[in-house]
Amino acid sequence: MKELIRNIQAGDKDSFREFYEAYADYAIRTASAITRNREIAKDAVQETFIRVYRQISSYNPELPFEPWFYRILTNECLRFLKKESPLSMFELPDLENDPSLAEESFDHLSDLYDTIQSLDDIHRIPIILKYVRGFTEKEIADILELNHNTVKSRLFKGRKRLKEQLDPIDKEDELQ
Repeated sequence: MKELIRNIQAGDKDSFREFYEAYADYAIRTASAITRNREIAKDAVQETFIRVYRQISSYNPELPFEPWFYRILTNECLRFLKKESPLSMFELPDLENDPSLAEESFDHLSDLYDTIQSLDDIHRIPIILKYVRGFTEKEIADILELNHNTVKSRLFKGRKRLKEQLDPIDKEDELQ
């Protein structure tokens, strides 16, 4: 990856095409989960790759690349969400009929996906970055430009809310 980045920084368009092909599907999936809207996600991903191409010279190769890339992606998703009407945020991607997501066998995870999507942004986005993309808490803190403890707190509260929503029987038992 480091060599690919150096080639892109040197202006090699074929290397950028290779990078795009390697990251585009993951970026779309992540952006879809963040924006809750496949079309907004596509726009955000397109803008992300444009920003990466324009700003690749500012990337520090001493640091891990993925957090840098996903910070840009997350910021673009949030920027697009701010531009959209409040009602558009409730349109969920069509997991049942989207062939690019079908390969991931999301059918059996649709309840979990819906529950994650129902979380507010401050809990949903760290959950996605941690458990869908596999970033560490420190990397998430860097991506979202938050304090490490804030990320830990948001993940804890997000997991707690997921558990409450996915396991309502336990909650009813506690009340009795």
